[in-house]
Formats: sequence, structure tokens, C-alpha cells
Amino acid sequence: MSENREVATLGGGCFWCLEAVYDDLRGVTDVVSGYMGGQVAHPSYEDVCNGTTGHAEVVQITFDPSEVSFRELLDVFFTIHDPTTLNRQGADVGTQYRSVVFYHDDEQKRVAEEAIRDLEAQAVWDNPVVTQVVPAPEFYPAETYHQEYFARNPRAGYCQVVIAPKVSKFRKQYLSRLKR
Repeated sequence: MSENREVATLGGGCFWCLEAVYDDLRGVTDVVSGYMGGQVAHPSYEDVCNGTTGHAEVVQITFDPSEVSFRELLDVFFTIHDPTTLNRQGADVGTQYRSVVFYHDDEQKRVAEEAIRDLEAQAVWDNPVVTQVVPAPEFYPAETYHQEYFARNPRAGYCQVVIAPKVSKFRKQYLSRLKR
């Protein structure tokens, strides 16, 4: 693996779901669950869940662009969540669950906007894509108990009912891109 690393930050509902998927993707070297896009410094999970801080639950993904491109990360992103539901994913409702790409440079912005245009042109979804594409502000890692949640709690109800099906769908669709 090369020494070149880039960072992507994505919000698409519960960060546990995104983290579980990206942990399996070849070229991804680290995934950290956290919060981004709000007005409060160092928010807690409880602060974010009450919906008043403006933060989204996100994953910050460190990746090797020689093994996986930012566009490929976005292709996975748009496969594992519904980018047409405003401020919700399934039963998770609130601005903290919004669909958002926090771009770290102009190229990421361009690629994200292109990916959304492509989805719209292909009519992948029945409804319009509402994913925000906004500059990345400060990232706040979530509490330790949120990190690697699915890996540590695979038998928990939420993991079995919500996360496992997303991971399974991802693994089937991206079999050739898995780490193992």
C-alpha cells in the first residue's frame, strides 16, 4: 500500500452502518465515527441526538486513492443508504441522520456533485437526491463505545435488524472490492 492517504467524510444515517461497510472496503485504512456540521464544539452523542446542535452523524474515512477512489467511496455510499429522504434513514429521524458529503477540497466537491448528477440522470431513485454537498468543518470523533460498534456487538438487535442487512447487501454487490 502506498503512503498516500486522503480523507472523506460522509453522513448517511446512523454512523454504525456506514462504519461497518467501509471497514470491509479494500483501500480503506481507517474509519472513525463522529460528528460534523454543527454549531457546538465537542458535542456528546446525547447533544447530537437531541437535534439541537446541528451536527450529522458521520464517518471519517482514511483511504489510499491508489486502491480506492473517492468516487468509488461515493458509489458505495449511494448504495447503502437512501439519499432521497430528508433528515432520516429508516426509523432514524432528525437532522443528525441527514445525507451529506462533507468535501475536503474542490476535487471532492466536483466528484460528489458529478456522482449526484449521474444518479439523477440514471433515475436510480424514484425521488430526487437530497444529499447535501458542503465544505468539511471540524470533525469530532464519537465516544469510544461507538467505534467499531457492529464488530463488537454483532448480536445486538439494531445490528442484526438494521446494520447486518446493509453489510450483506454491500458485500454481495462489492465482493471483488472486499478486504478479505
